[in-house]
Amino acid sequence: MEAYPLLFASTLSAGTVLALAALGLLINEKSGIVNLGAEGMMLCAAIAGFATAVHTGSDTLGFLAGMAVGALLSAAFGWLVIWLNANQYATGLALTLFGAGFSAFVGTGYVQARLAERPRFNWLGLGDVPVIGPALMRQHPLVYVCIALTLVLIWMLYRTRVGLVLRAVGESPESAHALGYPVRRIRMLAVVAGGALCGLAGGFLSLVYTPLWVEGMVAGKGWIALALTTFGTWRPMRVLLGAYLFGGVTMLQFYLQSQGSHIPSQLLSAMPYLATVVVLALISRNPTWIRVNMPASLGKPFYPG
Repeated sequence: MEAYPLLFASTLSAGTVLALAALGLLINEKSGIVNLGAEGMMLCAAIAGFATAVHTGSDTLGFLAGMAVGALLSAAFGWLVIWLNANQYATGLALTLFGAGFSAFVGTGYVQARLAERPRFNWLGLGDVPVIGPALMRQHPLVYVCIALTLVLIWMLYRTRVGLVLRAVGESPESAHALGYPVRRIRMLAVVAGGALCGLAGGFLSLVYTPLWVEGMVAGKGWIALALTTFGTWRPMRVLLGAYLFGGVTMLQFYLQSQGSHIPSQLLSAMPYLATVVVLALISRNPTWIRVNMPASLGKPFYPG
């Protein structure tokens, strides 16, 4: 029984990486932009955050560095696809390839680097309470920030004028433009905000979840985050729950291996990716359901005037 609270706690930590990136991509897609470069942005942000924390000893500066790198790369992506009308899918794939290569090159000297001793959390002194304490009250602050961010995003998208305009740009940029809204600038702001969240996810990965730097350490999490936006039908709370579901599948493989399961380790390691394929296949059986929830202009270029 003692193992289950720890499994739940690790599920929250693993799910937070996916949730932060997926929420960022959700903001992108609500504005009508598809960014397939999440994997590359997370890799660059992971090495930026890790290197900053190694040299400064500050995790906070590491997270800020990761967010800055994610925002910078997404701004470059946005300039190409929004102002120069480059193909969104090809540009996103190029960003992923660039991020994988650049992070590997920059991170060569940090493979053996070690961070300062990791802080331990015991919120309100409840970390020692049986079951609940280890499961919920020993988490990194960003785990709780991620949940709060989801609630704020729900409120912003469906209860504020800002959210209404963002959704209008994603649904019908021509109509939004006719009403006088700067569609390109709104899309650029959404892309940069989404990139910053992907950068925060990369920083969380290398500073909290692992914490170390290894080439290619994102290991497909950017693609899973991208799939989560479809899995969650572009709704923040569903995306968050889906992230924790996939986080649980990820941690379950380690739990089964520690219990001496006879299932081949290769199959256990493939479980999160198999789950992604299965879920997307099941969702795709009802294209009408996806079409109703998906922003109407998703992936489509906009030519003002």
